[in-house]
Amino acid sequence: MLNIAVLVFAIGAVGGLIMALRVLRGQMAPWALSLLHAALGAAGLVLTAIVVLGKVPGIAGIVPVALLILVVAALGGFYLASIHARRQLPARGVVFAHAGLAVFGFLCLLGGAFHFV
Repeated sequence: MLNIAVLVFAIGAVGGLIMALRVLRGQMAPWALSLLHAALGAAGLVLTAIVVLGKVPGIAGIVPVALLILVVAALGGFYLASIHARRQLPARGVVFAHAGLAVFGFLCLLGGAFHFV
């Protein structure tokens, strides 16, 4: 199930990269892409939480840490969505913080899913 979570997060990350590039160019991100990115992120969180909270045997100790980091990144994503809903561009620092946390959490999850860590 972690492999599926990694795949879902990876697909969502492509949308996140596209949105971040648009915002950094001073353009609004498309709502449809924003909603898809959020849905994929939520699905990845749910899949990861099922594994962690279900105490699936054999998961690496970094996976719960990855889940925590990804939840914090998701909270940043909610904040970005609230700015988007007001039709404003977010500060670049917020975009970089959200993306940085998400990438770090994803790498931790990737390491745990494939036992690199």
